[in-house]
Amino acid sequence: MARYYEIERTAWDKALIDLLSSFRVFAPILKGKTLDYQLIQEEHIPHIVYNIPKPVVPLKTFFLPIKENVVVYKKEEKPIIILGIPACDLSALDLLDKFFMTEVYNDHYYAGRREGSVLIGCDCHSANKHCHCTSYGLNPFPENNQDMTINMINGHAIISSFSMKGEELLSRILGMGLVIHTFDEVPERLTEIRLKVKRELEKANRLLPNYQETTDAVINSDKVIWEKYAKKCVSCGACATICPTCTCFLLIDRPGFEKVRQLDACQYPGFERTAGGENPLKKLEYRFKNRYLCKYLYRPEKFDAIACTGCGRCIEACIAKINKNELLIELTK
Repeated sequence: MARYYEIERTAWDKALIDLLSSFRVFAPILKGKTLDYQLIQEEHIPHIVYNIPKPVVPLKTFFLPIKENVVVYKKEEKPIIILGIPACDLSALDLLDKFFMTEVYNDHYYAGRREGSVLIGCDCHSANKHCHCTSYGLNPFPENNQDMTINMINGHAIISSFSMKGEELLSRILGMGLVIHTFDEVPERLTEIRLKVKRELEKANRLLPNYQETTDAVINSDKVIWEKYAKKCVSCGACATICPTCTCFLLIDRPGFEKVRQLDACQYPGFERTAGGENPLKKLEYRFKNRYLCKYLYRPEKFDAIACTGCGRCIEACIAKINKNELLIELTK
């Protein structure tokens, strides 16, 4: 069982300054109304945001760049620390790792970035309007794939490790003599916050069907509801590219022996167009429904992992204001 260590925020900030000498550190910084990861320099450390959901881009962007030349491998100069990761994004790695790190098809670009990263998860001490992780059996605090966790409560950092990489980092921090309290289990004040946020999420999403109910409803639906919601879709692909579990990409050959991998999106009109001109998803309502089948049926069946972690980014990113959760509630009435 993990142990928890409490240090003052000022001491944690000093520890981060020390870590900058060995790691490239990314952490959430608020710019205007946008919370997003930023490469941290010493002057940024006091401005790091903890425990507020959620960075606008998902964790996968660190391992799957929007575009990269996969003929040339660029090794990172330093390992990286990604700090402040919400549980929904950590859970998405269950599927991504199975997709990109199989024995037969191991993507060494993805695997190299995963292995060279230390992931520090953060509890969500509040919930955004569209957060719904608890509807799919997840909790608003890290439970898997994190190397360490940190919670900032009343000016004190509560940290813990959950892997060998996390243990090495934690040992370095503890070696600075910063600890003021040690706990053998989750501190009571943190447990209270977790229960509070979980209850808030369950209450806010009480009408939303769970994962299996959603799967059954999507399978048994008729075309009327897909035609209704697809009418508003503009096929921009934002829902797919911002999704923490979407993996589709194109390989594009370019002059000079460049082979570029570029993220693709199933809502683009040409997503399934073949060389012969056939396109089984030419009609927008077909593409629209196919995305939900992929999320709630195809991917879970193939990878034994959920393909929607309830982050709500697809709702927030949709320029047509399509609310996935409203669709699913309507589908199960």
